[in-house]
Amino acid sequence: MIAVPTRKPEMPAAVTRGGGVNKTEMAEKLAKKTDLSKAKAAEVIDAIFSSDPGKGIIAVELDADREVRVSGFGTFYTSRSKARVGRNPATGAAIQIAAKKHAKFRPAKGLKDRVAE
Repeated sequence: MIAVPTRKPEMPAAVTRGGGVNKTEMAEKLAKKTDLSKAKAAEVIDAIFSSDPGKGIIAVELDADREVRVSGFGTFYTSRSKARVGRNPATGAAIQIAAKKHAKFRPAKGLKDRVAE
């Protein structure tokens, strides 16, 4: 019997990861669509998305436990996890995992429908 090497099936293009748009490329696209300079577009993106303390509209609102709703796009919000006991996988010892606040995003129906196409 001859051994036939098996190959992993290739993932369809819609499922593969990678590529995408970074902040600089997003600023360039915004500049083209709005007739802003690239520098001004980058400034606008930073004003909305920056995670530096006291900056970034979304982060500031989440810090204050307020939701940020963008109609047709989605909602940024916070969620809290309770403190719990976990296990160190290497030793099996019980460890305390602290309570934590998480940033989350819930896509709106319009975004879900567009991505699903």
